[in-house]
Amino acid sequence: MAAPERPPDVASASSASLFRLRHLRLGLHLRPQARALAGCSVLELCGRQGPREPGEAPSPRRLVLDTHPALRVASVDFRAGEQRCGFRFPAEGSPDEAAAGAGGDGRQQGARGGGCDGPSFSSCSPPPRCPSPASPSEPPRLCAPPPPPPELPVAPCPHTPLAEPSAGGHRWPHGCSLASLLLPPASESESPFGSPAALGSSEAPDGASCCTDPRQGAPHRCPGAAAVNHPAAAAEGPPAPVPVFPEPAAVASPPPGPLAFRVEPFTDYGSALSIALPSSLEPQQPFQVIIRYITADAPAIWWLDPELTYGNSKPFVFTQGHSVCNRSFFPCFDTPAVKCTYSAVVKAPDGMQVLMSATQCSYEEQEGVYEFYMDYPIPAYLVALVAGDLVPAEIGPRSKVWAEPCLLSTAIEKLSGSVERWLSAAESLYGPYIWGRYDIVFLPPSFPIVAMENPCLTFIISSILESDEFLIIDVIHEVAHSWFGNAVTNATWEEMWLSEGLATYAQRRITTETYGAAFTCLETAFRLDALHRQMKLLGEDNPVSKLQVKLEPGVNPSNLMNLFTYEKGYCFVYYLSQLCGDPARFDAFLRAYIEKYKFTSVVAQDLLDSFLAFFPELKEQCIDSKTGLEFERWLNATGPPLIEPDLSQGSSLTTPVETLFSLWTTEPLDAATAASSIDIREWRTFQTVLFLDRLLDGSPLPHEVISKLSECYSTQLDSMNAEIRIRWLQIIVRNDYYPDLHKVRRFLENQMSRMYTIPLYEDLCTGTLKSLALEVFYQTQSQLHPNLRKTIQQILTQGLNPILAMDTAVVATDALPSALEDKPPEVAHSAIALRDVNVSA
Repeated sequence: MAAPERPPDVASASSASLFRLRHLRLGLHLRPQARALAGCSVLELCGRQGPREPGEAPSPRRLVLDTHPALRVASVDFRAGEQRCGFRFPAEGSPDEAAAGAGGDGRQQGARGGGCDGPSFSSCSPPPRCPSPASPSEPPRLCAPPPPPPELPVAPCPHTPLAEPSAGGHRWPHGCSLASLLLPPASESESPFGSPAALGSSEAPDGASCCTDPRQGAPHRCPGAAAVNHPAAAAEGPPAPVPVFPEPAAVASPPPGPLAFRVEPFTDYGSALSIALPSSLEPQQPFQVIIRYITADAPAIWWLDPELTYGNSKPFVFTQGHSVCNRSFFPCFDTPAVKCTYSAVVKAPDGMQVLMSATQCSYEEQEGVYEFYMDYPIPAYLVALVAGDLVPAEIGPRSKVWAEPCLLSTAIEKLSGSVERWLSAAESLYGPYIWGRYDIVFLPPSFPIVAMENPCLTFIISSILESDEFLIIDVIHEVAHSWFGNAVTNATWEEMWLSEGLATYAQRRITTETYGAAFTCLETAFRLDALHRQMKLLGEDNPVSKLQVKLEPGVNPSNLMNLFTYEKGYCFVYYLSQLCGDPARFDAFLRAYIEKYKFTSVVAQDLLDSFLAFFPELKEQCIDSKTGLEFERWLNATGPPLIEPDLSQGSSLTTPVETLFSLWTTEPLDAATAASSIDIREWRTFQTVLFLDRLLDGSPLPHEVISKLSECYSTQLDSMNAEIRIRWLQIIVRNDYYPDLHKVRRFLENQMSRMYTIPLYEDLCTGTLKSLALEVFYQTQSQLHPNLRKTIQQILTQGLNPILAMDTAVVATDALPSALEDKPPEVAHSAIALRDVNVSA
């Protein structure tokens, strides 16, 4: 069903409400050596039908997309109709590269690049016929260029099953350049921007080569061929792929024509790409907008040199779209209110395995080109790509792990058999898993967050492999997002709790089914401790503690990520479940909610209206207006949750923690009794981190206490996982305990992950040990990703991250096991150390 109309998303500059996005088609050329991505984005659109004011144009005259200053638009073209295109990739370093970068030279050969013997595409023969799609929703099959048969082998991609070949046939047009097929630009009177030449779409400059117009048979300049947004756009990076459309089977549709465009300021996290549409465009008429661009050093795209990977042998690249970063990956409607299917054709250097968040994929070995297709509509932030030295292993009937070769055996050992167990438990609660595959890719330590719920392919940082229980919680949380967040999405970033609070609730229902209520209560207690810690630091009247946060124009939605989104959201969902009297009844409601709103985006009122409709007896009792627990108060009151869950079922695990903490903090200290009372080596990880977190809360501790703690536990803790060691090292730093400072140095010399380095550097610079931080940083900076290096330099220079000075001060990242694991790096650090606000995506 179609989602109801929503108010505009203030985090998006786009005119998404005026158009229906039918499909997004991407051609992507990865150039790790240049640290650049050359792209071609084809948006399949039509106008929305609706009442018009008197005198209003029958169809929107302007299309506005979200983009970013890091993304340089080379040209924008219009094409009527809805035929899917292929892509030709100019050969790297070929004489045609420069021409292609200025709009394409032309022979429609090798829809995906390579295959020409001569120096020019003009010497290539036309490609053979290709099978046509069986239906508009199926991706077009792309053909290989001559030499003649047999057809190039297609190797199935191990990430997902290969789509069945389609029937029918068509052939690609050939023999003329893309530029020569362009329509003349719209007249000045037709453009709301005035002269196209003044804005970004123009005739080729003097000296440009001419081509033949098949409509007129005479030479002319190629209008729009060199349309650029930035003067040096084409020259500064690799040429963008050229879209290649099949010849229409019957009546010829108009060829692509250039559109006037301009890039306008929006906020510091993005820009607005305004495109003038033809005045002849009819309401609801299908059309395509083709954007060729180059993007480099973009917030969404992380390029890693080989030395920043575990294998140290090959370059690596990954994207991270949440919340509003993907507008620097491709121009789009960058709002969770808009969903569409997408497909992509990706060319990468030899030896780089490419994966995307897609339900289908295949690989053309001879051309080095990957094809991907996502069958279900998703928002822009869930389009994700990773490429590098990755190898797979099956860990279940519908799951693989992907990792660098040196990490694969560890990943298999940690997850084999478990993921299917978690998926089956989730299906028993919330209905069928709709995405087909659930694969996991482990990323190098430069990944700026802990995990991200990209559909079909969860991204997760390799560092977490060391911490078994955190790995379990992280992956289960991302599994839960398959229903809550990916299938049904919050329509606005002001209500992120609709994804994160529901996913956290579902994650805990899954862990209860698979590991028991005591384990779930222990993990919940650990998180709620972190929530209260954040509340104490930010203040109970801080507006970011609301579930419905008001996002002011210009504020990055990522700055609204905090533990309230997860834990206060979870507490509200838990409260709703308790109103039903039986968690199983609430599970049934959530199944119905998913089925009703699947593949759409919703607001809180949709959830609450559905809840009251599903439980009419609660509606009759006016439970939504119960004094002190009104739904409106839950959503809009600042401060802690109105009700917290009963965690008594976890007392067998939490009581020993409370006992040991009390022994170590009660005066006078009886160190012998405290040390002998409990053996922490027998504890679960969450028990140990809960104990250490409480010691962190009480730091600085009396010198006798920290000295005896080190004497009793330091050697034991040194052998435990990184989630435990980072907390112990923070205790050492916050207490200026010099005898163990060498352990802090050693940890930072060997740890390159943001989730572990940032908290220690913040603590070192907040206290009296800044000189140690400077010394270690200068020794290790060459091993750090440039973005992490820049963050640490800021901490060293300013002492504290200035984010706390903001009125909407917020703590870092989005994850269950670390703080806010799946969110962008700009909020992945603050004066509140990352370990202080440990949560998950």
